[in-house]
Amino acid sequence: MSPGGRVLRLNPIACDAHGVCADLLPEMVTLDPWGYPVIAPGPVPAELEEHARRAVASCPTLALRLERQPRAG
Repeated sequence: MSPGGRVLRLNPIACDAHGVCADLLPEMVTLDPWGYPVIAPGPVPAELEEHARRAVASCPTLALRLERQPRAG
């Protein structure tokens, strides 16, 4: 994980709890008791970045984003 990596961000207002993100990226997304995603904190590991992109692209409500994490300092 390098500084300035990518992080997953969720817009909870836009999310309708379809669960697609958890199906495609279970290493970083779990579902709460109501089916809404809970995103693991921290940057997306390089080996999971393609899976993260797929989860973002598959979100039916566009509630999930993959953003560049600002570098510290």
